[in-house]
Amino acid sequence: MQNIFNSVFYTGIMKWIFKNFIYIFVLLLFSCNTTKFVPDGDYLLNKVSIKTDSKDIDKNELHDYLRQTPNAAIFGLFRMQLGLYNWAGKDSSKWVNKMLKRIGDPPVIYNFSLASLSTQQLQLQLQNKGYMNAKVESELNTKGKKANVTYVVKSNKPYRVGNYSIDIDNDILKAIASDTSRTLIRPNMLFDTDVLDAERERVSSRLRLMGHYNFNKDFLIYSADSTLTSNNIDLKLEFQDYLKNSADSTLKIIFKRYTIRKVNFYTNNDAIAKIENNGNQLSDTTHFRDFTLISSNNYKLKLDALVQNTFINPNTRYNDKAVERTYSALNSLGPIKYVNISFKETMDTLLDCNIYIIPTKAISISTELEGTYTGGYWGGAVNVNYADKNVFNGAETFTLQGRVAPEWQKEIWAQEYGVQAGLKFPRFMLPVGSYDFKRNIHANTEFTSVFSYQFRPEEFSTISLSAGVKYSWDRRQFQHNFQLFDLNYVYFPLITTAFRDSFLNVVPPKFNPYNYTDHFIMRMGYSGTFTNFNANRPLRNYSTMRYSIETAGNLLYAINHLLGSVPSSDDGSYRIFNIRYSQYVKAEYNITHHQIYDAENRFVYHLGVGIGVPYGNANSIPYEKRFYSGGANSVRGWSESTLGPGVYTNSTSTSYTSRDYNQVGDIKLDMNMEYRAKMFWLMEGALFLDAGNVWTIQDYDTQTGGTFYFDSFMKQIAIAYGFGVRFDFSFFIARVDVGIKLFDPVLSRREQWRINPTWGDDFALHFAIGYPF
Repeated sequence: MQNIFNSVFYTGIMKWIFKNFIYIFVLLLFSCNTTKFVPDGDYLLNKVSIKTDSKDIDKNELHDYLRQTPNAAIFGLFRMQLGLYNWAGKDSSKWVNKMLKRIGDPPVIYNFSLASLSTQQLQLQLQNKGYMNAKVESELNTKGKKANVTYVVKSNKPYRVGNYSIDIDNDILKAIASDTSRTLIRPNMLFDTDVLDAERERVSSRLRLMGHYNFNKDFLIYSADSTLTSNNIDLKLEFQDYLKNSADSTLKIIFKRYTIRKVNFYTNNDAIAKIENNGNQLSDTTHFRDFTLISSNNYKLKLDALVQNTFINPNTRYNDKAVERTYSALNSLGPIKYVNISFKETMDTLLDCNIYIIPTKAISISTELEGTYTGGYWGGAVNVNYADKNVFNGAETFTLQGRVAPEWQKEIWAQEYGVQAGLKFPRFMLPVGSYDFKRNIHANTEFTSVFSYQFRPEEFSTISLSAGVKYSWDRRQFQHNFQLFDLNYVYFPLITTAFRDSFLNVVPPKFNPYNYTDHFIMRMGYSGTFTNFNANRPLRNYSTMRYSIETAGNLLYAINHLLGSVPSSDDGSYRIFNIRYSQYVKAEYNITHHQIYDAENRFVYHLGVGIGVPYGNANSIPYEKRFYSGGANSVRGWSESTLGPGVYTNSTSTSYTSRDYNQVGDIKLDMNMEYRAKMFWLMEGALFLDAGNVWTIQDYDTQTGGTFYFDSFMKQIAIAYGFGVRFDFSFFIARVDVGIKLFDPVLSRREQWRINPTWGDDFALHFAIGYPF
């Protein structure tokens, strides 16, 4: 009876969300007059386009230089934010009208001055790209109170680079600029001023990496020589005129190579106090290896923690890259809010580095509330988080997390309790290796421990204990994590007789008994991420990747063989302390690509694949390490872990359980495409198409139809579509998605394509935090 009530309630919620979303969406699209608030004599800017006679000109790049664009539109057609604004009445004293105008967008009124400025900016940009004789004109077409603007580009023949030479009387600089393998300037390339400026930056940066602290790109200039009959320009890189005519002493200063004499750290207002007291130090001073910390008596951050994260070293050449890495490393420390680095010339070729540190609060406490709906059951969770970002005064971060998650099942509360503790050191910790070796690696070392208890009414209870050590480090666009080891012990203090008799002791068993015995998992692995997102160009397309590989049980297996251990007579497995352990290898790869049209609209594509292979001491991967399909981040037409494996059919629902613990696999495939658009206020809309499934790598009796075969897996890929609403609160994204089954591989061939979906069987509702991928 309880399950029937949950199903009806769940279906009712989905119907309410679906119908109201469609109603509001359609109403916003079609019910409002878009020119309602356009004054007489003015025009709503309806459309802006760019036409060019050259395929070599990137029109998308030119859009960045338009000074006026229309109101944001979904699919480039429907202006929902403008529609919401137009819902407002003309009486501005009513709070409803004020609210609608605040969360909507007012109409963009065509402005002749801005259109003229856009024409000038487009022409200037084309000239910077080598199209010196390009002409840009704007065409205005009006209909009613709407205006369409077209910018017409006549490119004409572009200018290109002819000969390129370097006329610099300095051997080091000339060698850097003449490096044909690294130079950005090539014969016959477009006369692109952005590329020319980037080449000056490259030469300057290379010189500063060698210790030339005073040098900058503005000392260099190009002289250009062209003829009237040719569109080729001969370039020559040389010094600015004032440097050519300056005394040799000026050039010596410019090309002087500096060495760092010492590095000083100042905390908070200590530096100001020192200056105001004519240099008299009113604070404690600590020295270590030509590093000095000047701090107040109550400042609690050890000098060693600062040195470990500083790449500007005394008695080494000045280096721009070392400064950038130091900024990044120090700003990542928990007790530091931000830093400022400056240099002071002390002697002929020596620099003192002064690093000013502004601290932040070290201790924080937070609480999180969650609502859950899994397998027909409603529940909730409370998470309490504590963090001390300077627990041993060395920027070590201690975290403690507690979790309580009840779930109402059959008039009984299912329970989950968990405690997780972590201690992260901002340095590479090994019992061997020199101080400088560990410092140069610049990795974080994290110790973790987790306790978890779960109680499932009329089924079982389980306790999980784990502890591990992990190293993490960043290298430009890459983030790396190496799990040195993670030891996990899973213990089943209770498995009810009814559950055993219904699922484990039957022939063949409905659930794999292997997953319901006490076991160890001792694993090690590597994971990493990559992104080419550029914060300076946020509207450029970008991709992110996540990848991992882990293996378990090999060390324990080797110890058993070295000791000559005898396999258990029960199942033939080796054991440690008479407890079975798992042995497997598992790999996973995810890639997400963002195709961005403008600040309001984008398509996002995702591919996720994974495989796990048991071997040696195990005939299957532990349940908690296997893949699942369905849910808020997978194929959203199915609830979490209710799809697959393959064409396996759930036949285990009884009065004891409505969950099917067989719906997991060893091979995973997820393919997703999602359109995201800004709607209004904090709300974003999404339309999505998902496909995927999981499969087993072996033919298990408990998962009939779930095995992966190359000649049949394509026919077993499930497909779903749907829509979602997201609320962007800046610091987090709240998400509601409604998924609808399109192709269900489990059903008969006639019923697989769900052309007329039914509420109870083909819809799934998901609440989640963050984007799905």
